[in-house]
Amino acid sequence: MKFLWDSALGLLVVTGGLLGLTLPFGKLATAAGVPAMVWAFVISLGAGGVLLCVLLLRGERVRLTAHKLRYFFVTAAVSYAVPNLLMFSAIPHLGAGYTGIMFTLSPVITLVLSILLRVRRPNILGIAGIAVGFVGAVMVAVTRGEAGQPADLFWVVIGLLIPVSLAVGNIYRTVDWPEGTGPIELAVGSHLASATLLLAGILTLFGIKAFAPLDGVPLVVVAQVASASAMFAFFFRLQAVGGPVYLSQIGYVAAAVGLFAGTIFLGEHYRLLTWVGAVIITAGVFITTKAQSQKA
Repeated sequence: MKFLWDSALGLLVVTGGLLGLTLPFGKLATAAGVPAMVWAFVISLGAGGVLLCVLLLRGERVRLTAHKLRYFFVTAAVSYAVPNLLMFSAIPHLGAGYTGIMFTLSPVITLVLSILLRVRRPNILGIAGIAVGFVGAVMVAVTRGEAGQPADLFWVVIGLLIPVSLAVGNIYRTVDWPEGTGPIELAVGSHLASATLLLAGILTLFGIKAFAPLDGVPLVVVAQVASASAMFAFFFRLQAVGGPVYLSQIGYVAAAVGLFAGTIFLGEHYRLLTWVGAVIITAGVFITTKAQSQKA
């Protein structure tokens, strides 16, 4: 376990795999009538609650400061509440596999933002990776979801906003990471802040009746909370070990899990152009990753 905790590659595979499970779980929940905002709340409250228990059992606690509160709520919005709401809203229209492909754009967009915000200066290889990833994204976007069931362009745009929000979160968490704070504490605070924001939105827009459909999918709720709790413990550790661009590659692993789970277990079908576009995006990811290892 200690080897995994210190291995960027191991953390990447585990975190991406657990993230990928969120896609089929989300499709099952929304198909049962659970609103997207409620399912996002389940993930944040479940993960935050379980990890808080772990923290307390280790004899630790969340120490609040003005800096941490800012970090918790900004991270909650851009890394969890917004992308999860977008994802679970888009899945019924685009399919779990197609929505998962959107995660693969996160490394490319993270690098673009790093360049624009001068977190990292551009190099030729990085620009090439961005260009390749963009070509793949265009190919995937034009297929508009599952084969024979083209979604409205609106939902494709919603799907494309997922990696943008994730990339903003990747940059922010690295730039504003509270000094001397561990990954579990940050995961707890950020998720409970996300749950707070989402609960306020649910009660305002839908009322308490929005939680009723959860009674129909109890096993999916338990499985989702368990996988999300484990994922976010590894997520913040990967942030510390690998950095924002390396972290963003969990989208590649998550997309693979989502595509194969959607195809094999949920009966989804995608056009050849979608698969080709996914491969091209992956090539762009590898190029941008290589660019990160080079001096600007």
